[in-house]
Order: sequence, then C-alpha cells, then structure tokens
Amino acid sequence: MKDIEALYVPALLDDMAEALERQLQARGISRPAMVGIHTGGVWVAEALHRRLGLEEPLGTLDISFYRDDFTRIGMNPQVRPSKLPFNVDDRHLVLVDDVLQTGRTIRAAMNELFDYGRPASILLAVLVERSGRELPIEPQVAGLHLDLAPHQHVKLEGPEALRLEVREAR
Repeated sequence: MKDIEALYVPALLDDMAEALERQLQARGISRPAMVGIHTGGVWVAEALHRRLGLEEPLGTLDISFYRDDFTRIGMNPQVRPSKLPFNVDDRHLVLVDDVLQTGRTIRAAMNELFDYGRPASILLAVLVERSGRELPIEPQVAGLHLDLAPHQHVKLEGPEALRLEVREAR
C-alpha cells in the first residue's frame, strides 16, 4: 500500500481552487453552484467551496440509484439523500468527485442532475484522474493524474485529514 502524504492533499486542493477560478473566469461564470458526489467527492467539494468562498450552499449527490451496475452489486449500505439547495435550471455547476477512473460515476451523477433540471453547464473537477476510462468523460480540473495498473486502486481517506492511498486489489 502506497500512501500519498496527507500534507500533499491540501496543496492539491489549493492548486485545484486556483485552476477552478481561472476556468470560471475564462467562461465568464461569476456565481457557480458546487455539487459534491458522496462520499469522497463531498469532502473535496467542501474544501474547494471554502477556498473559493462560494455564496451558494454546497449541494450533494448520492448516485446509488443511478449506477449502471445497481442490479449487479445491489444497494449501497450507506445510501444518503441527495441535497441540492438551489435550482439547477440554467445554473453553471461545478461537479466534484474524489477519483475519476471509468467515468461511470460521473455519468450517473449527470443523469441525476438532469432529473433536477437543465443546467447551463457542468464543469468537472476531480482530486485524482487515473487511468482506466471506459466512457468519454474528462475533467476540466484535476489535482493529480495517476497512471495505475488495472489491479491498483486509489482511495481518499477522511474526512478530517484527507489522505490518498494507492492499494492493490484484494
């Protein structure tokens, strides 16, 4: 198990916040709404939300019912309600997750967001973009790019002191 130092994660979050500010400014977006995907994506979104000083409350998504493998793997034992304390219609959203690998979690999150309305745009920010994409989904902001073997996984541990770990599959 390879541990990516806990001190490294705050630096990644600082870099991500700067990159998000540049992206938003370049697109002329002044009042974005941020949405984190449970669980690690919410931790990352909370940190970015603070760093960016966003006025709109943070939204959260639990995509358990939107997963394309729901019938195969069954119900997630930790299902939480999604909470979007703002209107999605015509809003510029920043969708945040901890790790982007296959793209399926992001696809599920976008499906759920569109059930709430039609956003003007969605900007994707992830703490870690790793190899293994199965769908054509790409982040506009990524804190770290990792090229891992198929049998390796990266996991965000938290929520107090965020730490990334690279693990071998069991």
